[in-house]
Amino acid sequence: MHTDTERCVRAVQSKEARFDGVFFTAVRTTRIYCRPSCPAVPPKPENMEFHPSAASCQRAGYRACKRCRPDTSPGSPQWNVRADAVARAVRLIQDGVVDREGVPGLARRLGWSTRQIERQLLAELGAGPLALARAQRAQTARLLIETTPMPFGEVAFAAGFSSIRTFNDTVREVFALTPGELRARATRRAPLGAAATPGVISLRLPFRAPLEPSNLFGHLAATAIPGVEEWRDGAYRRTLSLPYGHGIVSLAPRPDHIACRLLLTDPRDLTHAISRCRRLLDLDADPVAVDDQLRTDPLLAPLVDKAPGRRVPGTVDPAEFAVRAVLGQQVSTAAARTHAARLVTAHGVPVEDPEGGLTHLFPGPEALAALDPESLALPRSRRTTLLTLVRALADGSLPLGPADDREEARARLLALPGFGPWTTEIIAMRALGDPDAFLPGDLGVRRAAEGLGLPGTPAALTARAAHWRPWRAYAVQYLWATDDHPINHLPA
Repeated sequence: MHTDTERCVRAVQSKEARFDGVFFTAVRTTRIYCRPSCPAVPPKPENMEFHPSAASCQRAGYRACKRCRPDTSPGSPQWNVRADAVARAVRLIQDGVVDREGVPGLARRLGWSTRQIERQLLAELGAGPLALARAQRAQTARLLIETTPMPFGEVAFAAGFSSIRTFNDTVREVFALTPGELRARATRRAPLGAAATPGVISLRLPFRAPLEPSNLFGHLAATAIPGVEEWRDGAYRRTLSLPYGHGIVSLAPRPDHIACRLLLTDPRDLTHAISRCRRLLDLDADPVAVDDQLRTDPLLAPLVDKAPGRRVPGTVDPAEFAVRAVLGQQVSTAAARTHAARLVTAHGVPVEDPEGGLTHLFPGPEALAALDPESLALPRSRRTTLLTLVRALADGSLPLGPADDREEARARLLALPGFGPWTTEIIAMRALGDPDAFLPGDLGVRRAAEGLGLPGTPAALTARAAHWRPWRAYAVQYLWATDDHPINHLPA
């Protein structure tokens, strides 16, 4: 969008928050870049230039606006919609792969050369992988500086910087403030004080309005595995397996943000944890674009108007969700939770939760690949399906992650015994983040469709749903919401 100057100018002059993160406005006279919704008086059009990323602005020598804090805006929704290699590269960089493995590691995961990655990202985002990772490190550093009392040396390495000098130089260049000045400004706004639990990082996760929390948090709470997830004091809480250690996150809906509290055993996992939480809650979606498309169907329009901004619940771990999808085949939500809880008790890693009742990490594929099939209280065919799945996940023959091709993953899933269209599509929807995944054979979808006067057979419903593309996964959320199931209600 940043190449459509006229449209960008209109968005800036009307302060449309919908476009925050989609493009950035750089002001030539002040050398500052802003989000489109910046509350300051809009600059003259001839003084504006538009960039596709914060990293592109920084690369061009602009510093972040201190008023609208553009580096904290939601991510661009196109990286969730698109499934090409550039989008997969962006999702990996957001996951901190460049910080952990460098550009060669990113190239390995994508099957590209480092030169090809640099060229493609420069063409689309105005910045290469190192610049994108640097911008993300700067934002992580800012979070740690403003929300924790960590010494700056620890902040530097936790944010992914290789040296304290690089950390200091980057913070001064990006924010036009030293780390000490950033912390002083934040302390004046809200004194840090002593955290109720040492090591807890509190932050706000932004999103594009509107956001309807009922089905989003209702789904997570209704399907929560005891010991791994819980709903407590108005927040969804769960354990996280992370690259450097583990963590516990608490997520609570607020009118204009998601309140996030993270307890990490290693602060270097902060970027990765935030990325997972954003995918879990689908926070980078563009609900206006989704709802506008679905409203073109007169039978769906009343559902959208009743509760606009529904999101697709995701996952913090695609492999975990794939296992849970198999456990949930042809059984109730309660039965699926029971099966999963048994696996967690037998094979999960114990953790301590100083603020609640979480006890375990969900077991990884490597731990489950060695389990005794006779220990599973499942039909023999389901045991075969589960064991085949976890072994494929463990040996890497079934990659399920932000960089993996969605259609290839679908083909590999369908080739496994016991995997049909429903299981494959629910994994594509929630684990792979495909906004166009569709479940025409799902009982709840079919009941809702018939109640609305939509076609009731999978083939006819799929044909009708062609008009909903590329947002069919969101249409499923609106159809499911017609039922009085606990997944559709925000817990008390």
